Amino acid sequence: MGSLGPTTLHSSLNTNGDLQMSRAAELEALLKAVLQQLIPFVNAADKEITAHVTNNTAHKSTLVDYHPPAELTNILSSTLSLPETPAGQQGLLSTLESILKYSVNTSAPGFLDKLYSAPVAPGVAAELILAVLNTNLHVYQVSPVLTLIEKHVAKALAALFGFTGPRSGGISVQGGSASNTTSIVIARNTLYPKTKVEGNNADGLKLVMFTSAHGHYSIEKAAQQCGFGSGAAIPVPVDKVTGRMIPAELERLVLEAKAKGQTPFYVNATAGSTVLGSFDPFKDVAEIAKRHNMWFHIDGAWGGSFVLSRKLRERFLAGAELADSIAINPHKMMGVPVTCSFLLGKDLQQFQKANTLRAGYLFHDTDESDGATWKEPYDLADLTLQCGRRGDSLKLFLAWQYYGTKGYEEMVERAHKIAEHMVGIVEKHGDFKLVSTNPPPCLQVCFYYAPGGKEVFGTAEGQIVPPGLDAVEEGEKLKHIGIFNSKVTQEITRELVGRGFMIDFAPALAGREAEGKFFRAVVNIQTPKETVERLVTELQNLGEVVIQRIRQTYTC
Repeated sequence: MGSLGPTTLHSSLNTNGDLQMSRAAELEALLKAVLQQLIPFVNAADKEITAHVTNNTAHKSTLVDYHPPAELTNILSSTLSLPETPAGQQGLLSTLESILKYSVNTSAPGFLDKLYSAPVAPGVAAELILAVLNTNLHVYQVSPVLTLIEKHVAKALAALFGFTGPRSGGISVQGGSASNTTSIVIARNTLYPKTKVEGNNADGLKLVMFTSAHGHYSIEKAAQQCGFGSGAAIPVPVDKVTGRMIPAELERLVLEAKAKGQTPFYVNATAGSTVLGSFDPFKDVAEIAKRHNMWFHIDGAWGGSFVLSRKLRERFLAGAELADSIAINPHKMMGVPVTCSFLLGKDLQQFQKANTLRAGYLFHDTDESDGATWKEPYDLADLTLQCGRRGDSLKLFLAWQYYGTKGYEEMVERAHKIAEHMVGIVEKHGDFKLVSTNPPPCLQVCFYYAPGGKEVFGTAEGQIVPPGLDAVEEGEKLKHIGIFNSKVTQEITRELVGRGFMIDFAPALAGREAEGKFFRAVVNIQTPKETVERLVTELQNLGEVVIQRIRQTYTC
């Protein structure tokens, strides 16, 4: 079949004005051609998984053909062009070929970098369905079925956390950061209603909020966006080993804020922190929040998916039902395609009252009651900070139907066992030093490459003394050493990509500055046991090469 240009529907008319080809036929032809490239892309990753399981070291990685930005821009110079004349189907397919060739294949087993992974098949199917429907979930009238699906799946998700009241449920938002920001707005407008109209300083308020020192940066960013200023987001110290918020420190900081004339109104606890995967002590935090009339929010964007496992829920999420709101991102641990995020709550009337504006030209089911009775909202944008809303909840809905709660429970528990397995390997290995606890709280494993149990740079026997250390002030020596040890971690991480693995690194923890940045590998629900074993082997082999090169550089 010939190339179909994008102007087919508008210019390819016969003498009677009829379309020469239907939109359905055009879509079918294009999707068939696109699938002929997409399926081999995923299949290549499947073959690599088989290579890991069978210990086939000769298999070439499908992870990424990596190039620095300037170099890749040059390679893609023709691909990135926007032509004056239609490129049609062949032009699109040519572009797709380049996109796939130079993109990261998140389906590859070695992709252990971020808090997300390969998309599950029903989620990909849902993406196509959403594209064809191309509707907006701001009001029920234009998205009746998707609205009911979002309400149903959000209520079911909320119920897993113990939010089972008549007004419980949730809303889909653009991501975890949007969930956290929205929760702050709801908290402020609910606890201090005048602020919705008069702003943060209504009645002379000096509102402040609290979050774990290991919490996501979106809380501080939200403080800026909402006009509080980043200084209003007060970090609460964490346990140096576990990374969990220290309740006594939260209490102390709240009392200090009150003594300064400030008004504490919000506390954010974390279920699965970004670096260590820590779960804060929710029951203790809830008690403090209640005592000081603060909204209690849990950022469970990452670790919140443990709620699908009865065993992990009881172990890590005890007390989550005491929160006022919870964020969760199914696009992370559950393998639902990016983005799919929810803000869950005990009382959606609070969501609506905090966010609604009387846009009569759009919302026709706005709750006009005085609160004695509540009209169930179906124009869902009235509960959010958004207007345009994509039907991302469909991706979770179809994936949940496809695998069932039991299927997801098994996948999440298996992933946690793989993370435990990797932690055990690292802890017993003589050339690595564990940062994570054993067992790990979540699915990430944090550690150092430390040959013989020692960092490469330092002042002990067998370590390389960093150049210029003598000229550094005593109080800055540990940081100076840490800079050089960080370079070791970064160099190994970069070169690891060529061996088929992509992991991340994080800044040194407080009190461990001399050790520098450390590796963070993130297991996912599709990671084979053999992959993490292979990763440790590759890190050891590559580490030996890098350290030999470093010793030659700094000991000559």
